[in-house]
Amino acid sequence: MNNIKDYEGGNMTQIQTREFFKQVYTYMALALGISGVIAFYCGTPDFFAKYLLNSAGTGLSPIFWVIAFAPLGLGLVIQMAYLKLSMGALTALFVAYSVLMGLSLSSVFLIYSTGSIASTFLITAGAFAGMAILGFTTKVDLTKMGSLLYMVFIGMFIAGIVNIWMKSDFMGYIISILGVFVFTGLIAYEMQNLKHIAQEPGFDGMTKQKLALVGGLKLYILFVNLFLSLLRLFGSRD
Repeated sequence: MNNIKDYEGGNMTQIQTREFFKQVYTYMALALGISGVIAFYCGTPDFFAKYLLNSAGTGLSPIFWVIAFAPLGLGLVIQMAYLKLSMGALTALFVAYSVLMGLSLSSVFLIYSTGSIASTFLITAGAFAGMAILGFTTKVDLTKMGSLLYMVFIGMFIAGIVNIWMKSDFMGYIISILGVFVFTGLIAYEMQNLKHIAQEPGFDGMTKQKLALVGGLKLYILFVNLFLSLLRLFGSRD
């Protein structure tokens, strides 16, 4: 009898895990789809000149800086206040984040060839899948590695902001190399965390749904950053 209960409990855990990750990947795919469509249609010289340059055409407009940094604030709100926000509010913020990221990513279509963007996206998808499987199946606790990688990520973020004004190609190259290692490692780390969340019986249905959205957001962010790191290293410029 106990064996039957153990089997039924294990089977239920597998079903719950599968359903949770289905939601996670749905949110991630939604974000990638929204951002990709907006980036493609807004990645034109006319759009950039009209909205992202100042009236004199000599520098960046305030809208550019809003698009560049607003996603950071939205991402923090979603991840830190998800328990206090309704599912509707979270979804609205999630969509707004995806739209702003799409506008931010539109610049890659002005710099790199479409073929290069497409091939890099496929490489990123392959690397993401490999690290996601590794993070889900590994028995090794990745907590310490994840904490260290997030510390490196913060350093990279600060260096990237500094490099906006320094415009150092060498620093950009170093940041991109570090990014490939950091973001691939964090994909495995976050997948392990999401697996633990999926199998945690203490969360109610609404909390699990909110955590699935937050998980989809995190994986989306890691995917996009890995894509940009690879594109900077190997992308062919127009």
